[in-house]
Amino acid sequence: MATAAPDVLAKNDPIDSDTTQDSRQDPEKAAPLEDGTNEESGTRSPPPAQELPRWNDSAVNILRYLATNYCFVLMGLTDGALGALLPYIESYYSISYTVVSLVFLSPFVGYLLAALLNNLIHHHLGQRGVAIIGPIARLIGLVPLVFHPPYPALPVILLFTGFGNGIEDSAWNAWVGNMHRANELLGFLHGAYGLGATIGPLVATAMVTRGGLPWYTFYYVMIGLDGAALLLTVPSFWSATAKVHRAAMRDANAHNGGVRTTTRTVLRSPVVWLVALFLLGYVGAEVSLGGWITTFMLKVRHAEPFMAGLTATFFWLGLTVGRVVLGFVTGKIGEKLAIAVYLLLSVALQLLYWLVPSFAASATFVTFLGFFLGPLFPAAVVAATKLLPRDYHVSAIGFAAAFGGGGAALFPFAVGAIAQSKGVEVLQPVVLAILVFILLMWLMLPGGLRMGGLEKARDSGERVGDDFRKGVAWVTRSRGKTG
Repeated sequence: MATAAPDVLAKNDPIDSDTTQDSRQDPEKAAPLEDGTNEESGTRSPPPAQELPRWNDSAVNILRYLATNYCFVLMGLTDGALGALLPYIESYYSISYTVVSLVFLSPFVGYLLAALLNNLIHHHLGQRGVAIIGPIARLIGLVPLVFHPPYPALPVILLFTGFGNGIEDSAWNAWVGNMHRANELLGFLHGAYGLGATIGPLVATAMVTRGGLPWYTFYYVMIGLDGAALLLTVPSFWSATAKVHRAAMRDANAHNGGVRTTTRTVLRSPVVWLVALFLLGYVGAEVSLGGWITTFMLKVRHAEPFMAGLTATFFWLGLTVGRVVLGFVTGKIGEKLAIAVYLLLSVALQLLYWLVPSFAASATFVTFLGFFLGPLFPAAVVAATKLLPRDYHVSAIGFAAAFGGGGAALFPFAVGAIAQSKGVEVLQPVVLAILVFILLMWLMLPGGLRMGGLEKARDSGERVGDDFRKGVAWVTRSRGKTG
């Protein structure tokens, strides 16, 4: 997410001062051309690539990047373990699929609040505020779980977990997305999420099935790990104050007289909403699969409880490896083409997972499905940074990431609600429909499938859906000639 990188750097960071000095010397770097912004597409040329900071430019940046990766591991642990524990929560409280699915729905409210408040928190508290609020909000949600309160309290408690994850998801995506080699760095960042989501089901399932422990015991582990996150992120981002952020935004807003870019302004851009909807569907498919795989394997494929939980681990492992490995491929062939190919392969694997009634085959298909789904989130972030003005990045990418993260709540809940009457088999057609939907959303981004198309679309002011309009016009002309 190409957030304003300077807002995460201390005042005396050499990168920040060098960038500022270069901007003074070259007015073309200090402010974009007057005609560089397209009002309808909301795109404008960002600063040259050489101005982007590197994760290893300084000890501060290295510590911050490692801290953000650790935070994403915790997010993955939370999401991955919840799906593996779902059958045991259901039996512990003796509740239906619809009711137990509320544990997915309530974090959506937290993610939505994070999407709306992200820019405001940066403006008033800086990234230091995110580093404090995120882990504390998550702790507020985790601590009550170890006391296994009455079920109606669980959805309310998990709202805080969703807010903590959402505010960190949006902020750290925005920061890393503005770095040099963002595809690879975001691949590792989201690979850290996948790593947590791989370990989570494995540990949670082993504690319940092998250790004979109740489901809520897992959250003792999570409380300790989240406490460590607070101790790591706060010192790392202590110098990233609101003052630093506002100064960086004033530089980025020089083209409009230094007027602050608000979330309301950013949400007028069609690109922002398209990326947000893409991420909403993608995260929904990812967490629906990860959250309901264990139940599907138990009820439909009749697997052993431990093996069913292990299948969820295979899915998240495939996702982790895909994010790291394919992150190096995506940037070389272009985000638009790469993600279109990955999504087509994902649709094929999802069909096989649905239609081949074999546990071994299902475990294999779902592992490769995770592999090709892995790079989608990082690539969407990079695409947004290439299409949107720099001063939009914190708000736009933060909103899209947090809004998209709400898919982790909305779609798994929908699967559970429908499964109550139709059976858990409904997981497969729902996920297939989501994958087709996000493929269409992705193809609506301007730039075509050519290498460098996003940058050319930004420079030429192409609009969302232009490729479809060109395709329809070409078909119409072809029919006219043959007629």
